[in-house]
Amino acid sequence: MPERQLLHLVFGGELENLEEVRFRDLSAIDFVGVFPNYAAAEKAWRAKAQATVDNAHMRYFIVHLHRLLDPDNDGKF
Repeated sequence: MPERQLLHLVFGGELENLEEVRFRDLSAIDFVGVFPNYAAAEKAWRAKAQATVDNAHMRYFIVHLHRLLDPDNDGKF
């Protein structure tokens, strides 16, 4: 049986300030992609975070889509 997909979204953008998650320009959000597991998402997140290290306001995030799609299960099968 193939491994279950526990989908994760990686995205980021420039924040208005460092105190809260509020993006300067929603039309400029960088949607990196959807990944089949946390390890792949983390690899993409690290690459983007490292590439934008010179901009202190740039932040990337990993969203656990599988938790949103099936909140009662939380990926435990």
